[in-house]
Amino acid sequence: MGQTLQAEHSEEIDIKALQDMYRKFVMECPSGLLFLHEFKRFFGVDPTGEASDYAENMFRAFDKNGDNTIDFLEFVAALNLVFRGDLEHKLRWSFKVYDKDGNGFVDRDELRAIIDSIYRIKKGSRTDTSSCQPSVDEAVDRLLQAVDSDGDGHINMEEFIRGAQQDPWVLNMLKLDMNPAGWVLEQRRRSAHF
Repeated sequence: MGQTLQAEHSEEIDIKALQDMYRKFVMECPSGLLFLHEFKRFFGVDPTGEASDYAENMFRAFDKNGDNTIDFLEFVAALNLVFRGDLEHKLRWSFKVYDKDGNGFVDRDELRAIIDSIYRIKKGSRTDTSSCQPSVDEAVDRLLQAVDSDGDGHINMEEFIRGAQQDPWVLNMLKLDMNPAGWVLEQRRRSAHF
């Protein structure tokens, strides 16, 4: 019974957050299209700050039709995934964030770029309290070893999902990607204070 109450309470928070973001979208994007620079401004991301690269990858993953804008339907679909998607859907979305060139594989450079962005965001965040975190290169090596099951130096979507589901450390490394709702809400909180 406690779980039901907790689920209802968190859903109310999600609905409130969705409504707030809808209002902001309509006010800031009356054309119905959100460009990358507006996307960054929308979430309070400094154009060259530690979250900039991560925001660009999120934007690309949300831009389903690849037209370099996010229309309202893409925005709603993205928010629905962010706030209500199940683990596999979030892993599939995370894979798209990592697969920067969209070729269906994540290579060492793409993995390194995202892990580096995540580390920079965590370093700038109050929530980073771990001092025994592996370096970016150590994390990339360990992720490839854990996830690249055929050893070809590339991670396909199936390897990515299976690896994240089977290895708690891998899932923890992807936590920022797995919980973009937390990142979005943190960016909103930060921008509300300025």
